[in-house]
Amino acid sequence: MPRAAVRAVPSFAGLYTRLQDLRFDDRFVRELPADPREDRGRRQVLGACHSAVTPTPVAAPRLLAYSEPLAAELGLAPALLHDPAFVAVLAGNAVLPGMRPFAACYGGHQFGNWAGQLGDGRAIGLGELVTPAGARVELQLKGAGPTPYSRAGDGRAVLRSSLREFACSEAMHHLGVPTTRALSLVTTGENVVRDMLYDGNPRAEPGAIVCRTAPSFLRFGNYEIFTSRGETDTLARLLEHTVRHHFPALLPTGSVADAQTWAAWFAEVCERTAAMVVHWMRVGFVHGVMNTDNMSVLGLTIDYGPYGWIDDFDLDWTPNTTDAATRRYRFGQQGQVAAWNLARLARAIAPLLPDTGALEQGLSRYVQRYGELQRRSLADKLGLHALVGDDDDPHGDVALVDELFATLSQTPTDMTIFFRRLGALATASFDASSWLSAVQHAWYDDPVDPAARARMLAWLRRWHERCARDGDEPARRRARMDAANPKYVLRNYLAQEAIDAATAGDLSPLSTLMTVLQHPYDEQPEHERLAAKRPEWARTRVGCSMLSCSS
Repeated sequence: MPRAAVRAVPSFAGLYTRLQDLRFDDRFVRELPADPREDRGRRQVLGACHSAVTPTPVAAPRLLAYSEPLAAELGLAPALLHDPAFVAVLAGNAVLPGMRPFAACYGGHQFGNWAGQLGDGRAIGLGELVTPAGARVELQLKGAGPTPYSRAGDGRAVLRSSLREFACSEAMHHLGVPTTRALSLVTTGENVVRDMLYDGNPRAEPGAIVCRTAPSFLRFGNYEIFTSRGETDTLARLLEHTVRHHFPALLPTGSVADAQTWAAWFAEVCERTAAMVVHWMRVGFVHGVMNTDNMSVLGLTIDYGPYGWIDDFDLDWTPNTTDAATRRYRFGQQGQVAAWNLARLARAIAPLLPDTGALEQGLSRYVQRYGELQRRSLADKLGLHALVGDDDDPHGDVALVDELFATLSQTPTDMTIFFRRLGALATASFDASSWLSAVQHAWYDDPVDPAARARMLAWLRRWHERCARDGDEPARRRARMDAANPKYVLRNYLAQEAIDAATAGDLSPLSTLMTVLQHPYDEQPEHERLAAKRPEWARTRVGCSMLSCSS
């Protein structure tokens, strides 16, 4: 089976070419309290930030795909990725000098309820790779075997979910969305039994492991767990470590952390979270399971599980079958859920501050920043310099956006195609027939109800008149819109096609898809098929419209 490599970066000068040259640091393990036990027995881990755990070897590791752009950023030459000895590391069959594998201890609120201890149940950190440029990036294997936090799980992952995480991590990065990354996708040569929809129909599937990367995988739940147990000393040590290494501007060398430091850190987390979620909304991404244990304190998209991409525009859509009843994590509520999660983080660090006033200011800053960034994002998507007018102004730009959302919801309309087509109209003279024809490519219903067509035409005319008042040159407007509105996203059915092909031994669809998704804002006419609407077969298919935390 050939390897599916993402398009190469032109030059690899100065990169690591030999395994023995790689340098790793273990500062998370070295600086923070450790679990005294070193076995994999499932247990409550008290007073510790991590547990030592070695990945469980697999039978027949095979590299299926890797990201050459990320490898180059990490200082890893292509030959190193093809080295069987390094593939063994990526599969959890070998540990290099300097690595001290561990699983992190954390808790979390899941679907609004405190779930107690959770922790890395199938993820094992290898340590921080020190790149040739001196940067530090944590490598983490997802699906590398059981840990003390696995509860009833086996610590493994299947090819289906692993490919989805590998592909989406890299796709989001190239879209400009803050995210963890994925270096490699390795199959294990072993089967894993999963009940995909938790409906009593388990089956064996090919096992796989993803090597994820990030400056840190610390999440809100890492801090919540210690407050829930009254372990404020451990909380303070973890927070000091976090700020010193990942927010160094807040704690200059030689200074001592205090309540003001913690408040400034929380405000920074609020701002980063706002930016992340606004990007999700811009590109039509739905995380699907925004529990506090899935929220990065670095403002990175983390834990790609039952995520989905909006096809027909629907603010109430969620891809997660577990969330089908309440739709807590639906597309249009992601900003509010992030605020709720931040409030849980504020409660977690509150014991370290004399009062909650500064934390309340941080939450207010989130609301303000989210609103500012969302207005900026929507203005860019519509080709406007800025959204003008108050929220309650019936003739202002917020009303223009609200009417657009209502119009898109009236008949199933593909979000990605609509906004991309709208950008093309930015350089065209208004003509009712041709403009409706352009928008028609985004409609899933044909013919569309006459009332819906009339409403869309009225909105297009209103948008055209608003653009004219902006006074911008049409070409500049279109360029601004095309930079905000991707043509290519990891549509659910495209991911499923790649999964089906990879399972059958064909990696060419994954390779092509990953190459195209490196340039999501470019036209790439030779790959027009990958920008097409969701086909009818995918409308209700499991893996396309319905997913679970096993996905």
